[in-house]
Amino acid sequence: MTTPSVSIPRTHPLALALSDIKLAHTVFALPFAVLGAFLATPAARGEESWGVFAGQLGLVVVCMFFARTWAMLVNRLADRRFDAANPRTAGRAMASGRLDARAGLAVALGAAAAFLATCGLFLVFFGNTWPLLLSVPTLAWIGFYSFTKRFTALCHLFLGGALAASPLAAAIAVHPEALGATPALWLIAGMVLLWVAGFDVAYALQDLNFDRETGLRSVPAKLGAGGALWAARLLHLGAFAMLALAWGAEPRFGWLFGTAAAGVGGLLVYEHVVLAKRGVAGLPLAFFTLNGVVSCVLGVAGSVDVVW
Repeated sequence: MTTPSVSIPRTHPLALALSDIKLAHTVFALPFAVLGAFLATPAARGEESWGVFAGQLGLVVVCMFFARTWAMLVNRLADRRFDAANPRTAGRAMASGRLDARAGLAVALGAAAAFLATCGLFLVFFGNTWPLLLSVPTLAWIGFYSFTKRFTALCHLFLGGALAASPLAAAIAVHPEALGATPALWLIAGMVLLWVAGFDVAYALQDLNFDRETGLRSVPAKLGAGGALWAARLLHLGAFAMLALAWGAEPRFGWLFGTAAAGVGGLLVYEHVVLAKRGVAGLPLAFFTLNGVVSCVLGVAGSVDVVW
């Protein structure tokens, strides 16, 4: 006898919301949250059970899922009128009207409530009050990015800051004292900020004309395509510098993380070669594929080095 499978119809508001925010893009931030957790855990120094850490890490991953769901749905809600007018984004669920804004808001608030509840579990099971205390400010911070394009071309840095919070938040959830004792956590966060801002500047090239016509702020709208590409290159150069400093600052980072960092430098150079040669047509490779590899390679290599 077989057990019937449970599936959500494609037209269900939850299915529409999740399909609209591309859960696969969690790969940009999740590996850095995992790395932050490994850098912070006392288990790596033999001061705590790895079983305890496994429970903490599981909650970190769940928190990342709900936090990103909240942030992306806030973005879709805030931008739905702009998205509807932009041919590139007009097919999105809320922009096209397939997902009612009230239903989208309900899913977003549900994700926020689930995030708060998961943060509370750190207090219940591990006696750590900080995740719960910082949960509301975290939701406010990662949701704020969606409104910055209305008043500043530095919106890309706000997006970078939202993702850069992931290794720091994970470290606080696992062992709050690690923030003061592990400079590499701050350097990794700085790397994420500049790296994300750089590829978001490049990604925004697709909407250069639309942003100018509608009065939205972005680096491409302000500097043009050539200026935006140079801004992205400088941001990624800064990101690589942060990565090199993190390698030097953390004694547990060995040859594996160093090799990964060098490889990431090569990937970033290749990414900009692709953009220089192919322009917007090169974005699928440069934005999605290469940047996904960057985060996974660094997250895995750093975590393995810490344990090893």
